[in-house]
Amino acid sequence: MTRFFVGKASEIPEGEKKIIEANGRSIGVYHVGDQFYAIRNTCPHQGAELCRGITTALITSTRPGVFEYEHEGEIVRCPWHQWEFDVKTGCMIVDPKMRTKSYEVTVERYNVSIEDNHLYVHL
Repeated sequence: MTRFFVGKASEIPEGEKKIIEANGRSIGVYHVGDQFYAIRNTCPHQGAELCRGITTALITSTRPGVFEYEHEGEIVRCPWHQWEFDVKTGCMIVDPKMRTKSYEVTVERYNVSIEDNHLYVHL
């Protein structure tokens, strides 16, 4: 398996992301809370660079005029058509069967690297 260098964990502050190229694939690496998540930087709808969209919260409502913000920093919105995806799973919010590839992330000591379908984050 080939391992790809991503960078240092400190290069991805909490609440931010870093987009990398690994073996011809563009991947967004997100730092949410004390965890790292990675998804393919391709919207399954029409191929937009998904991770170039804004990262936000899930907005829910129990009645008109009342909004609640959940899962802050865990939702990425496609820049073309605003389709929303969970950065933890790669699943589309309104139809979880529609998804982009997600990658498992492991935290290590100093650097962030990717090995095929598995990302290694070195603190």
